Amino acid sequence: MTITDTHSAYEREPLIRPFGFKGGYMNECWQVVTMLENERGQHAIGLATQNVLWSDAAVFIRYGEQQGNTLMVALLNYALGLVRGQEFASPMQLFETIWPQVYEYGKILTGLPDLQETFALNALVSLDNAAWLLYAQVNNITNFDDLLPEQYRPAMAYKYNRLAAIPLISYNATMDDLCELLKQEYFFFKIKLGSPGAPEEMLEWDKQRITQIHKLLGGLETPYTANGAIPYYFDANGRYPDKETFLRLLDHLDQIGALAQTTLIEEPFPPDYDADVHNLGVRLAADESAHTDQHTLQRIHMGYSAIALKPIAKTLSMTLKIAAVAHKFNIPCFCADLTVNPILVEWNKNIAARLGPFPGLHIGLLETNGHQNYRNWAAMRSYHPAPNSPWAMAANGLFTLDESFYMESGGIFQLPGHYKELVN
Repeated sequence: MTITDTHSAYEREPLIRPFGFKGGYMNECWQVVTMLENERGQHAIGLATQNVLWSDAAVFIRYGEQQGNTLMVALLNYALGLVRGQEFASPMQLFETIWPQVYEYGKILTGLPDLQETFALNALVSLDNAAWLLYAQVNNITNFDDLLPEQYRPAMAYKYNRLAAIPLISYNATMDDLCELLKQEYFFFKIKLGSPGAPEEMLEWDKQRITQIHKLLGGLETPYTANGAIPYYFDANGRYPDKETFLRLLDHLDQIGALAQTTLIEEPFPPDYDADVHNLGVRLAADESAHTDQHTLQRIHMGYSAIALKPIAKTLSMTLKIAAVAHKFNIPCFCADLTVNPILVEWNKNIAARLGPFPGLHIGLLETNGHQNYRNWAAMRSYHPAPNSPWAMAANGLFTLDESFYMESGGIFQLPGHYKELVN
């Protein structure tokens, strides 16, 4: 396919309250739209939700929220200039052709020679999604299974009929908020650690926070885990400076009885912390430190025993590469959110629904927290092509995936009217 024309636009979606993680706070998420057109006049629209703080906190700290988002949009537009007028055999070839150039230009654009790869990958999500959808049109593909290249299908061979819908417990979530989630029958929680402050201050806050949460959740049961206990999924977003500090957190978890319920801890250390973690006695998951398939391989050799996949943050193309590496080494994967819009939840869901079982659980996993954080979530849901489908909404802490979900691929092949108008 030859890309003859490109367009992009963005929409700023405010959050209900400042969203805290990585020791910082964000107030809005930019929804980015990319349209690609080919020589036949066919066109496709891809979406992305930008998250500068997650993708590279150094950019967020240096430029602030608005300017950081502006830089990411500029990087996308640079990438669109690279593909315009070029011919590509497949979306994967398009991605592999431009990715190195986009990343190198990102370093120049931000003035950060050690820019995290995830910043550039986040910038490419809408372009990559549009490329996959345009490729589907050219080849009359209407199903996510058929869209997957043959070499990546073994990592995506499973099909769940239920996924745990995982909400987020952020820094400023209260115990009343958690009780409300329990009333809605959520049973798997992602809990943010690594609060603002120096390491000692952070550690003490985290210990107190976990103690509070465990007092509320520790005695509860669920049929969806092997041990019958509510599972804890902690995410420190790289805030623990070393193993010594982190071991003190693990000791506290053990002392209060929470360690036995800890299914995984995501990204305790900074991305450049390369210590071996085989002997920590808890399942560590790599997320933003597993920027690429090569970084994923390095993390596996270091002892990380789970990978958080984010097609909605690192592109579908790179996610397939990462999933293939994890599958080769029998490392379980799951899908984590980026506080994305409802349509991107379906892109994440298409991957989450096809991953192999996660140890200790009877169902698949999908984090989604947009409903907790966007001020205009109801309006954003109306942009979904099938907002009232039974698979589009969580109920009783679960996404139920029937045959229609797999037939319709979560609606991702349908043209989103609101975002088409925006890009026009």
